[in-house]
Amino acid sequence: MSDRINRKKEGIEHLADKATKWIGSAYSLVVHTILFAGCFVSILLGAPFDRVMLVLTTVVSLEAIYLSIFIQMTINRHTKELEEISEDVDEIQEDIDEIQEDVEEISEDVDEIQKDVDEIQEDVENIEKDVDEIQEDVEVIEVKVK
Repeated sequence: MSDRINRKKEGIEHLADKATKWIGSAYSLVVHTILFAGCFVSILLGAPFDRVMLVLTTVVSLEAIYLSIFIQMTINRHTKELEEISEDVDEIQEDIDEIQEDVEEISEDVDEIQKDVDEIQEDVENIEKDVDEIQEDVEVIEVKVK
């Protein structure tokens, strides 16, 4: 039963969207202008002024009521969509913040690795010096032994 109600609701909302789009179109402007002009022409053709104005006022009032409902439905839908987009933006911002933190941690790790590489390079240079000194000592010992 809930699915049926949801489908009816979606159908009504779809109809309201179509009506709102049509009412905001150039075709609607032309149709309304012709209808309003037709009302005034009917007065010129002999229709009772009071009756034409009563019908015109009633129709315009009903149209205004429905237009306000359609407009409010559209505003409500857009507000809901904007809230969803806002939530998505908040989630994206959180993801960006997490990525930024990860980048900062990686940058710190790279700095530490660079320091370690520099220390290893110094150790290698010291070892090379020690090896050179040992080699010199070995050569001196070989000369003395001969």
